[in-house]
Parts: sequence; C-alpha cells; structure tokens
Amino acid sequence: MKTALIQQVYHLSPEKTIRETTDKIGLASKNGADLVVLQELHQHEYFCQSEETKYFDYAQTFDRDVAYWSSVARKNGIVLVTSLFEARAPGLYHNTAVVFDRDGSVAGRYRKMHIPDDPGFYEKFYFTPGDTGFEPIDTSVGRLGVMVCWDQWYPEAARIMALKGAEMLIYPTAIGCFDSDTDEEKQRQRESWITIQRSHAIANGIPVFSCNRVGFEPDPSGALEGIRFWGSSFVCGAQGEILAQANTEDETILYADLDLKRTREVRDIWPFFRDRRIEEYDCIGHRFCD
Repeated sequence: MKTALIQQVYHLSPEKTIRETTDKIGLASKNGADLVVLQELHQHEYFCQSEETKYFDYAQTFDRDVAYWSSVARKNGIVLVTSLFEARAPGLYHNTAVVFDRDGSVAGRYRKMHIPDDPGFYEKFYFTPGDTGFEPIDTSVGRLGVMVCWDQWYPEAARIMALKGAEMLIYPTAIGCFDSDTDEEKQRQRESWITIQRSHAIANGIPVFSCNRVGFEPDPSGALEGIRFWGSSFVCGAQGEILAQANTEDETILYADLDLKRTREVRDIWPFFRDRRIEEYDCIGHRFCD
C-alpha cells in the first residue's frame, strides 16, 4: 500500500490553504497513493495560540467541510484522513478527525480525547474532550487507529487501539517550538516527540504515521512569540524503523510503501501481547497509584 502524508504551511487564508491541500491530494493520488493523511486542523491557522471566541466561527462550517473533503476523496479514489473543527452544539466543540473511504463515504470519525493547555496551545478553551472512545475505523485499505496530536503522548491510547485490531496508528499533528528556546531544548522536544511515537509502533507491532504542520505562525494576539512548527512528519514500521521522514522546514508530500503483512511477522518474533500480565495492571485505571 502506498501512503502519502501532506506536510504544509498555513497559506495566510483558509481558502488558499484548502486549494493548496486539494492540489497536493490530487498529485498524491496521481502518484499512486491509496491512503492520504492531512495534518491537524489543516484548513486554518493554528488558532489555539490565543483564547478568542471569534475562532468558534470556524467550526460552523463543519458539515460543509465534511461534504467538501468527501468529494475530494471520491474524485481521487483515496482513503483520506482529515482533521476538522466540529461544532456539535452551542458551546460544545470538538477537534475531530473524519476519515473518508475511496467512494467518499464517511468511514468513521474520532474526537480528540486528550486536550492540552499550555502557553501557545490553549486547546481546552476550544475543544471538549472526545467521547468516541479509542475505536479503530474500518476502511478499504485496512483498520485505522486514528488519534490526534496530544493523544500521541499516551501509550494507553495506542495500546487500546491495537488491542481492538488497529492495523496502523495515525496522528494528524500540530506541534513545534518557540524561537526563544535553546537549540538543545528544541532538539530534546523534537526527538522526544519522534521517540514516543516510534515506541508505540514497537510496543504494539504496527506502523505509525505522524503528519505535522510546518512553518512559523505568529500569535495573532501578539501576547506570545508564535510557534515554529517543526514538520518532521514520518512513517515508521512495526519495529519502529523509519520508513520515510520529512525535513523541519519545507512543505512536502511524504510517500511511504507499507507492507501490512509485516505486522504478523513482527508479532510472531516479538509476542508482546502474549506476555502481558493483564491481571497485574489494575493500577493503570487510576489517576495515580498512591
């Protein structure tokens, strides 16, 4: 299976950004991609740098957005993983990944479960934690364990997806650093982000896709210095091996060929699921094991 991750900058307006994304999806399809993954909140700037109610207007087009990306998936004959801002009810919004199959049908959706709240990443102001659970989404290219960004730091979430039969883990992402950070700190954070996701692949014996945005985005409020998204989108195999990786600066369509049969081979030689001591894991269901 040929896959494509589309790593992009924000092109100063939603309209231009959507056109650029649509063109890149078309190119990926022409180059043989069966599965295309987009980055987190790919239609807009990363608006969570500040807390402003005007950005809730972005979520009001959710139904129209679903219809549009459905048509893109159908036109290109691909399975498409999107990341959209969903208005569920007044005052109730979600960061939602919607997955479309080749015919444009909605294969499933996932509402982001873990919501951060840090300087420049004020997502708790905008997003209600998801209630869809960690449920894999069945598509014509396989069973996808789709989560979103901050979810990627939680091994429990990856494990549950794998235990429910996910054949791969997919994370649309928006993460970067501040220019004022030291070079050493920037490197530590980026490498931690890569390492934790590769560990999910290893622990569960399945491939991982992480599609991150790239480029500098100023804080529109001017209160903070803005975020330099570090790109570095990647695909790794079932033993954590890097199959493809983008750089830290450029827009790119990152292609990777995936052999899903490899999962069985890896799990046969590393039978981590067999050796789990599930009777000893009660503590994991508590906030802290005092």
